[in-house]
Amino acid sequence: MNESNQLKPVLKFKEALSINLIDMVGIGPFITIPFVIGALNGTQSIFAWILGCFLSFMDASVWAELGAKWPAAGGSYVFLKSLYGKQKWGRFFSFLYIWQTSIQAPLVIASGAIGFAQYSCYLFEFDPLQQKIVAGALVVLVTFLLYRNMVTIGKMALFFGFIVIGTIVGLLLSGLYAYNPSLTIFPSAASLDFSLAFFVALGMASTKTIYSYLGYYNVCHLGSEIENPQRNIPRSMFLSIGIISVLYIGLNTAILAVIPWQTAKDSPFIVSLFVEQIYGPIPAKIATALVLVIALSSLFAVMLGYSRVPYAAAKEGNFFQVFAKVHPQKNIPHISLLILGALAFVFSLLFKMKEIITAIVVMRILVQFIAQSIGLIRFKIVFSDQQFPFKMWLYPLPPILAILVWLFVFLSVDLAYIIGALVIIVLGSLVFLFQAKKQHKWPFFIAT
Repeated sequence: MNESNQLKPVLKFKEALSINLIDMVGIGPFITIPFVIGALNGTQSIFAWILGCFLSFMDASVWAELGAKWPAAGGSYVFLKSLYGKQKWGRFFSFLYIWQTSIQAPLVIASGAIGFAQYSCYLFEFDPLQQKIVAGALVVLVTFLLYRNMVTIGKMALFFGFIVIGTIVGLLLSGLYAYNPSLTIFPSAASLDFSLAFFVALGMASTKTIYSYLGYYNVCHLGSEIENPQRNIPRSMFLSIGIISVLYIGLNTAILAVIPWQTAKDSPFIVSLFVEQIYGPIPAKIATALVLVIALSSLFAVMLGYSRVPYAAAKEGNFFQVFAKVHPQKNIPHISLLILGALAFVFSLLFKMKEIITAIVVMRILVQFIAQSIGLIRFKIVFSDQQFPFKMWLYPLPPILAILVWLFVFLSVDLAYIIGALVIIVLGSLVFLFQAKKQHKWPFFIAT
């Protein structure tokens, strides 16, 4: 590979942490809090946020070990190939990951843009067509912001990070200030009902909270652009999850301390309603504007990370070569960024928010999250002499617990989403086999 097509490590710990934070806190919590409250009928919604926090820490333990050992652009593409072997099953799993990423990455970006457009209706009376125009325009704007060198992008991430944390901390303090003692904000022991129906509802609600937590692994997509990745990747992941977990659980609690859950579950602008009830309409509009900035900043981080995935595959000859091109001055994979932006633009015009949140989570569980956890356990058994720069606590408990919780979430959703995820895997497998046969590669050709 030509030296000009190599990315350079220019992001320090503070930039890595900021990129993770702004990826995790997008429009997600501001859209999903009412869904979660409604799914669990009130204050038991806190369990879904706690489960999302727990799963994030367990799964991040796997990502931290992999990111520190194989710091490179592409994240899971590199990990799956390294865990399962570059010539056989590793090629298969990494191809499936690229296959599903080509669908879900633009969907993730589109979901943020659609959420942005919906939330902006608190400030402007947009009709459905105007919302689609706003969503598409936002994707174009974020692509433009990212079309610059990584040093500038790192500075922008720090700026967005301050806005994200400052806004949510302000909301938490507002909830403490305006706490209504007549409202129940935590489930009482008498109200707990750990029946089958509760766990089904918890699984469905958790797809929404997990969607809000996703992004804790974004630094792994940027591994080759992070200084001292063996140390900074694990630190930025665990610290970002800790910060975001406190903020999410606190935000859920603050809202229930001011707004009755029966009202909160039906509010399309929950944060705006929350601020309006405390301070009035003008501060609510300011808070809404800050939420929109947070949504923009999250799309900034999401598109930044995902643009490195097809680049990594193309660089090794496993994807269209045009994706491997790096801008000669800005030193970014600009073609990958532009194509990803174009697909996200189209998806933002085609889909609705509630339709794709669950799909985004479910389609990734088997190919990416569970496959990585199983792959790490297998790799450590088969290659017991291999050293990992970062070692998780209590191994193998975190990957085992992560697998169990991912399976719980996967089996809790509507059957249509499960079938859809399996269909994507089957189609990807068929494409892989067709290419392998055409190229005379495994499993049709076994090298001796």
